[in-house]
Amino acid sequence: MNNFSSLLIAWYKEHKRDLPWRGEKDPYKIWISEIILQQTRIEQGRAYYTRFVEQIPDIQALANASEDEILKLWQGLGYYSRARNLQAGAKFVMEKFNGFFPNTYEDIRQIKGIGDYTAAAIASMAFRLPYAAVDGNAYRVLSRVFGITTPINSTAGKKEFQLLAQEVLDKHKPDIFNQAMMDFGATHCKTKNPQCETCPFEHFCYAKEHMQQNDLPKKLQKITIKNRYLHYFFVKNGENTYIQKRSQNDIWAGLYEFPLLETTEPVDFDILQENAVFQKFFKGCSFVLEHNPFECKHQLTHQTIFAKFYTLQIAAEAPKFSQQTIMIPIADFDQYPVSRLMNMFFEKMMK
Repeated sequence: MNNFSSLLIAWYKEHKRDLPWRGEKDPYKIWISEIILQQTRIEQGRAYYTRFVEQIPDIQALANASEDEILKLWQGLGYYSRARNLQAGAKFVMEKFNGFFPNTYEDIRQIKGIGDYTAAAIASMAFRLPYAAVDGNAYRVLSRVFGITTPINSTAGKKEFQLLAQEVLDKHKPDIFNQAMMDFGATHCKTKNPQCETCPFEHFCYAKEHMQQNDLPKKLQKITIKNRYLHYFFVKNGENTYIQKRSQNDIWAGLYEFPLLETTEPVDFDILQENAVFQKFFKGCSFVLEHNPFECKHQLTHQTIFAKFYTLQIAAEAPKFSQQTIMIPIADFDQYPVSRLMNMFFEKMMK
């Protein structure tokens, strides 16, 4: 255990990845990179990070940006609460710390959307404070090397791994150590097919010795996935269409979408027309269904979305959608922040 950090850092010096935020000391930019990379692959996150910090370069700019601007920059990354929390956090820093990013772990941890891992990452990389950043990569490396079988998504597991990570942390180089752990887990000690033959820990790795690379780390049973059936109406009124903003108590909050109707099970269009909500929408309004609906399945963490998009051509009468619905030129659709699901349909429609 004593030479774990030195072996890890030696590996990192030879194999570290060239990333736009690598070596960054600005806590704001480290914060943005860490939040983007939650649930996002490096390849995808790189472009989003560069675009975000170019258009919103500092705390003040983030605090003053419009929600639509932020969500548009975030479009396609998913987990949009992360983007909203970024702005809430920026406003908090402006109010409590006069716009200066806090330089202690405890103060950083107070910022909305920043948990233990992100606080440790910022504290160590920006201020070289001795806090181990324990993410999925660290869980995997530590569980395999030291043979820890406690589930990583249990309360006991999180505590055990945090204590171990803190014990093996290089207190003099916490910034390098944490980045080395991230890179080693992401590129060498991977979930599948880890490179055990060239591993710096091969002589004392528990998983390799006991052939348990595919068994570690352990996790508790997965959560139940809920199925949802969403029916969207792309209504063409001349050169215009209708969109609305999603509420704050559901998926994709704050993003725009077509008016929709949700059912508890899959239904065809003839059955959908008998629905009371559908009849309220189009009462006194004649329409033509242009072609078969565009159907797709969209997987989220806790939900599976089965979506259908109906393209309806209407006459002069306007549908009776909610008061939050607005009419916009179809050509302006791409100016609004939307979910990946909506963008998939729009890209197909424009082909």
